[in-house]
Formats: sequence, structure tokens, C-alpha cells
Amino acid sequence: MRITAVTCVKNEGPFLLEWIAFNRVIGVTDFLFYSNDCSDGTDRLLDALQSHGIVTHLPNPATNRNYQMQALKDARRQPIVTGADWVWVADVDEFLNIHVGDHRIPALIEACGNPQAISVHFQFFANGGVTDYVDRPVIAQFTQSHNPDICGADTAMEVKSLIRSDFPLGYYGAHRPFHDDEKDQPHWTDGAGRQVPDLFRSAANKRRIRAFPARGARRFATLNHYALRSLDSYLVKNDRGDVNREHRAFDDTYWRERNDAAWEDRSIQRYLPALGAEIDRLKALPGIADLHSESVAAHRARRDALLADPAYVEMREQLLNASPYCAAEADILAEIGLP
Repeated sequence: MRITAVTCVKNEGPFLLEWIAFNRVIGVTDFLFYSNDCSDGTDRLLDALQSHGIVTHLPNPATNRNYQMQALKDARRQPIVTGADWVWVADVDEFLNIHVGDHRIPALIEACGNPQAISVHFQFFANGGVTDYVDRPVIAQFTQSHNPDICGADTAMEVKSLIRSDFPLGYYGAHRPFHDDEKDQPHWTDGAGRQVPDLFRSAANKRRIRAFPARGARRFATLNHYALRSLDSYLVKNDRGDVNREHRAFDDTYWRERNDAAWEDRSIQRYLPALGAEIDRLKALPGIADLHSESVAAHRARRDALLADPAYVEMREQLLNASPYCAAEADILAEIGLP
């Protein structure tokens, strides 16, 4: 079974080896990376991995800021995608945690009844009070999340999707595939092997185009999303996204929504022994360990440079002191008179 992971990156160098190694452990055979405007050595590390036959690395073809969608449009014509049995579209902070069989993608596909697509729900992992960036697996550091069935005030959560080669594809979306013929409904399940809701299938339903209720949907798999990581890395992530804080207050909504630590879930740590061994194999390839270390050093240097800027010092303090409740939860607490 050929399974190709497709992703877009910018300044993700310190996290590449873990993500590639993890996906190799769960059964991904091929990788298509698109990069743009990297300043931390991400592109050089990907080029080196490409020279060893581990990944395919292309410059992002985007002619505007719609980087991901233009890359996905290009990916559809790439041999590494057209020759795949399955395509997995995900980001480098997302890890597919499979709960059945040998905990690999083929076991998930079998458990779901070999459908034409599988859409797996996010579970957002909190920062957990981790301030300092350290070079060790993300999945080992962050173990707390929201209640899996509800995030803030919403029971509908976003998904990412595995797509089989015979899916009646219109185009790849970042969260789900789209198909043109509404009458030709493919066999498309959630992470519990249940047919996805009709409203989710329809591209015309804008409100639920990439989300649907998560209750009971993670029986066979969960998509662990480490959107925050350490506070250090979150600051660098904001900088990467060209955050312009001049003349406006920093909006901590994204942080608060995803920093709900009400739940503990360590199930993904079942992969740690195999993950460590696979990272070591990748680092043993000529030049890879050195390029990884250079990206780590660049990440730390960028953090240090940001913390010389009073605006980022202010941002860091705001996040350290942010409410542990997202806006929706804070409103409920205020309404019922609790502090």
C-alpha cells in the first residue's frame, strides 16, 4: 500500500524529523513537501532528505498568499500523488493516533471498512505550562487537551482526511476532499467507521464544510493537534505568520481556545519507542543530524531576537497570564456568576 502525505511548511525545521519519522512508523510510504520563505533551514533539511530518497521537496507554486490551496492543486498532478493508493493531507503539528490493530494506517482503513475516504477529528493539545522549547518529541511533552467531545462551546470539530485513489475527486481541500457529483456519494467515514453526515459532504454547506460533531467519532483514530507547543515556539510561530502588532492589541483568542487542559490523553505515547528508533535512523543519514541541529539553533535564535522586542515580551506575558478559559466558557461563567 502506497500512502503519500502532502504538507506545506514554513520554518518548521526543528519539528520535521519527528513528523516524518512518526508518519513512517504508522505506514506512510511517501512524502510531498511544499516550502516557502524559510529562514531556519527547513528547505535545506528537506533537500537533504530528498537526496536520501526520504521525501519529495518542491517550492510552493503559489502566486499569492493562498499557499496551501495552490500547493494542493499542484500536488494532484505529481507522480508521487497520482501513483498513491491513499493520500494524507495534514500539517506538521498534526499526528494521526490510531487506536486499533497494530496502530498503523492499514489497520485504521480495515477497521473503517475500507472506505474511499476517512475524516478524523482533531483533539487540540494544550500548552500545559511548557514555556521553554526543548529538542525532544512533541508527542512526549504535551498530554493535556479539551474534553474530546467538546471544545469551548462547540461539539463540531475540524477534521483532516485520508483519501483513497478511487474517490470521485473534484479537488483536494486542506481538511477534506471535494467531489463534483452530489448524487454520486462515495463511501466516506469518520474515525469510527460511520458514514460522515450528509451536511458535511455538501460543499454548499459553508458552516460545516470542514467540521462535524465529534461525539463517538474517535473510536478508531484521533488526530492529535499540537497547535501551541511550547510558549517559545508559539512566539516563533506568530512571527512566522507575519504578525504585525503595531498599533493594535495582541489577540490571544487562538491560544485560549486551544489551551484547554481539562483532559489528559497519553495514548499516542505508545509510539515513542518506534518513533525514537526511526528518528535515530533519519539522523544517521549523512548530513541530516547537522541540518536538524542548525534548525534547532535557528529556532532558539529567533526566539531570543523576538524577546529583545518589547512587543513580544508583552505578548509573552499576556499568554502566561491568559485566562485558562476560552471566550465561550468565560461568557458562560460570567452568566452564571462564577469567577
